[in-house]
Formats: sequence, structure tokens, C-alpha cells
Amino acid sequence: MKFVIQKDRLVQSVQDVMKAVSSRTTIPILTGIKIVADHRGVSLTGSDSDISIESFIPTVEEDDQIATIQESGAVVLQAKFFSEIVKKLPLDTVEIEVTNKSNYQTVIRSGQAEFNLNGLDPDEYPHLPQIEDGKVFQLPADLMKTIIRQTVFAVSTSETRPIFTGVNWKVEGNELICVATDSHRLALRKAAVETEFEEAYSVVIPGKSLSELSKILDDSSDPVEIVFMENQVLFKMKHILFFSRLLEGNYPDTSRLIPTESKTTIELNTKEFLQAIDRASLLAREGRNNVVKLSTVEQNEIEISSNSPEIGKVIELVKSQRIEGEELKISFSAKYMMDALKALEGTEIRIQFTGAMRPFVIRPIMDDSILQLILPVRTY
Repeated sequence: MKFVIQKDRLVQSVQDVMKAVSSRTTIPILTGIKIVADHRGVSLTGSDSDISIESFIPTVEEDDQIATIQESGAVVLQAKFFSEIVKKLPLDTVEIEVTNKSNYQTVIRSGQAEFNLNGLDPDEYPHLPQIEDGKVFQLPADLMKTIIRQTVFAVSTSETRPIFTGVNWKVEGNELICVATDSHRLALRKAAVETEFEEAYSVVIPGKSLSELSKILDDSSDPVEIVFMENQVLFKMKHILFFSRLLEGNYPDTSRLIPTESKTTIELNTKEFLQAIDRASLLAREGRNNVVKLSTVEQNEIEISSNSPEIGKVIELVKSQRIEGEELKISFSAKYMMDALKALEGTEIRIQFTGAMRPFVIRPIMDDSILQLILPVRTY
């Protein structure tokens, strides 16, 4: 194997596939990046058996010669060293050559710098999942990035119920519904999609996979193709294939958790409310699980307070555009509220309560496609 390639394209591809490489893997070869060169271009693969990412660099793109392949071949190089080396090479181009086919000795040259790395046998590298016929639909990259940001923070970090460590992606008719919950809070986001699915289809994608995917997605409206397969999901971008395993088991029906009526409705400016919660949490942080209290006081004011006996207390009045319904005193986690508010887009929000011990729902006033639900905290 021997080729010359533009350094910046190689660095970008290495950074993309590194998101799948884990240093803690039990399979030694997975600490490496697989490099394959043929007449079409160079492909790099990283995997940790849960996520696999393949990034392809074509020899020519838009009349620009990106890579010149002198000899086809493949090798696996230690990801940690290879990624650091290519970043720090002196010139704009890099030459990579396997000089000894029996032990995969690989030379990386750029300018006066020359590295010799011990490679591994590419045939021992696990194959990427086969792309079989699956359920296919498309989403623009920027929308997918937003959907992930607005849901993935609510997944559970505890392995006691593994299904909750993922986000449920469900396609019903021409609607994609993404739900994440850790059983203390829930994030839901809907988006319109064009599909030819005959019936509803649901998968659970690990939260970690989606977080890594979102780092690779760009902010363009280029379409990303999504393929649901038996136990894998594939996200196809222009030059990247991103595979993730799916979580096994059925995701519980969360729609019954979302209250349909409300006893108290409050409308607020998102930013003012977020900043008040942030200030109240300064004292709550020390106390148990970071609790703040919300009370309706006047016609259009709410009181945000927090009390930490050993430190002190804080009270702040926040103006509300509208308060309707019963008087209310409710306590909740400041962190959960701040996470929810940061996920919502829109300057005004509506919060609907159905009592001090029932879950409450936060939505942007002008947008029905997203909601956040939080369970209150007992303070007595």
C-alpha cells in the first residue's frame, strides 16, 4: 500500500473515525484505525463494537486532486499515535506506505519528518455490519443535530434499566418522534419526515452513539440517510458511514406520562426564568439534589426560592406574562429545569402543572414539536 494525500483531509477523517475508537476495548485491534487504499480513494474505519465509523476520502473531488494512490492495500495503525502524528506533520501532504507486508511496518512521511509505525493485519479487523435492506428515510443534518441536542441529555446514565440509556426513535406515518427519559424527566421532539413505512417502526439508539454522531454532523441542510436494520442503525452522510448497535427490548409507552389537562398554567420569558433558576441553584447545589421551589404569588409574578439551612437562602421574583388556574407551590431539581430550558428554542415558554406532586410540562409557546417533562421533588 502506498499513497499521497492532502493532510487536512486526512486529519479531518481521522478525527471523525476516532470518535468510535475506545482505549478501553477488550479487542486489541480495535485500538487501531483501519486504512484501506484503492483506485477510488482512501477509507478509514474506527470501531468499538457498539459504534463503527467509516470515512471515505475520494482521490478526486470537484476537480481537486486529494489523493494519489500508487499501490492499493490495507493496514491497521494504532489510533492514538497515528492521530497525533498526522496532526503535527509539517507539510500540506502526507505519504503513507506499508514497506514490509509480512509485519505491516508502515512509513509516514511529510517534509523531512519520517515516522515508522508497527501496523497490524487488516484482515483481523472486524467487518462493518452488512448494509441490508432496512427502513430508510432522510433528515437534514442541521435538524438531526438539533433533535439530538434537544433529547439526548435526558437519557439515563444508570445501567439498571439499559433501555433508558437510549433515545427512542419512532416513525409513525410521516412523523418522527424522539423520546428520552431517565424516569425523573422526559424530553420529546417531533419532526416531519417522508417515509414509505407501512406501519409504525420504533428503535432505541444508545445515547452515547447519538452524542458522538452529533459531533460529526455539520450545520448544513444536506440530507442524512437513516437506515433502520435488524439490530443496527446506519446514518449515511456524504463521505461518512456511521453505524450504531440498537438497544434490545421494548421502550415503554411514555405517552401516558404526559398529562393532557392542567390546573395551573404559567407563561414566562425563557432567558429570565433560566437565569433566575441558575441563581437559585447557587445555594441549592450544596444541599441534597439541588432543589429549588417555585410559588405563584401575585397575579403575574412567581417566586423562585432555595433554602440551604447551613448556607442561607435566596428568593427572587420573576415576572410572568400570564398565570392561570390554582395557586401552586412546587419543588424540582434546578439542574433538570436548566437542562430542559436550554433545550427549548423560543423566547417564551408555557409551563403546565397538574398539582404539586404530578409531572409538569414545559413547551415553547409558538412550537408544538417539542416538550420537556419533569417530575417534582418531595421536600417534606
